[in-house]
Amino acid sequence: MADEQVDTIWLTQEAFDAASAELEHLKGPGRAAVTAKIARARDEGDLSENAGYHAAREEQGQQELRIRQLEAMLRHAQVGEGPVGDTDQVSPGCKVTIAYDGDPDDTDTFLLGSRELMALDDSNDIEVFSPQSPLGAAIVGRKVGETVSYSAPNGKPIEVTILEVAPYRA
Repeated sequence: MADEQVDTIWLTQEAFDAASAELEHLKGPGRAAVTAKIARARDEGDLSENAGYHAAREEQGQQELRIRQLEAMLRHAQVGEGPVGDTDQVSPGCKVTIAYDGDPDDTDTFLLGSRELMALDDSNDIEVFSPQSPLGAAIVGRKVGETVSYSAPNGKPIEVTILEVAPYRA
């Protein structure tokens, strides 16, 4: 059950629909366009010195990578809305403010959720941590005023206190 939660990617319906539409385009018209570019470049002759061919193949590789990323994300997606109204408990879709090592002058505010949520609006510059990240996993389900510890990627323990939790509004 814990692994199921860790693999979950929280998305709004809008983000899920946008990712689904992008995947459909990439697998259909997107693939056809790149295949046509490769064919045109191949017809130009010697492939070893054909920059257009190599660029088209690179584009194809990037597109196939994005397709795999979208498929994995949608396969693990949990669609819903973030918290509505006042809350003091950290959950996906919340904007969270924390203090490092109990220092009220060393704070960070971020969205707990998926970066895909932010892809819909380029004007947002809030940092995003997934619930699967070390910090996200440590604070999810915790309440304002609680202090938790987690291990940074380098193994160093980091202690944070949850100062504020609010529903995220783009």
